[in-house]
Amino acid sequence: MAVRGPTASTKEDDASNAANTNKLIFAPGDSGLGSQAGQFSKGALEQTDLDASPFAQFHAWFGAAQAAGIAHPETATLATAELPSGRVSARILYLKELDGRGFVVYSNWGSSRKAADVASNGHAALTFWWEGLERQVRVEGVVERLAEAESQAYYDTRIRGSRVGAWASAQSSVLASREELETRVAEVQRRFEGVDKIPVPPFWGGVRIVPDVVEFWQGRESRLHDRFRYTKEGSEWRVERLSP
Repeated sequence: MAVRGPTASTKEDDASNAANTNKLIFAPGDSGLGSQAGQFSKGALEQTDLDASPFAQFHAWFGAAQAAGIAHPETATLATAELPSGRVSARILYLKELDGRGFVVYSNWGSSRKAADVASNGHAALTFWWEGLERQVRVEGVVERLAEAESQAYYDTRIRGSRVGAWASAQSSVLASREELETRVAEVQRRFEGVDKIPVPPFWGGVRIVPDVVEFWQGRESRLHDRFRYTKEGSEWRVERLSP
């Protein structure tokens, strides 16, 4: 009796299994579904659902995220890029304000990585992800510093420890130890002892990302997501559906 050799499909499976043994993570899926990713099925989006203003539309979606009980819907990823290298960096922070001009976040703008990026390249991007609603918002635009008085107004709402910490931390600089940071904090506490209204540090404050592109993304089954992009044209916004 002739012995049949492995079929082409068997060889492919063996090769695939061998390749996957070197992967620490491979195609993780939802619990109980093996390697199959979960499907998005909570909604759909039509252009007629959208406000003419991306700011009003964002405000509506943000309110929906709050109403749905999504934890910290103000959480966003801020991405910046250094020039001329083009190296990109990203970090999680909180949106603190939204107005008719753009999206405001606060941070150290003296020593941080993002500060160095923005000094060489005034463009940035924000991404919001609200898993409970299967929605994503992407923002791209130009970064502008807020006036000191605007930054002070928000700074005054922070707990005292956070206000002291803003003065004490040269964000992203190398520390020899945690004790070094604690020593700086103690120095700032002595400096402002008995002072209720601590001034905002000159290197710390808000920036507004003034968008020229805002995209609203609603997850749908089979990754056939609904995507609508607002693009600024003069004083108006053009809205277009994008391929998923």
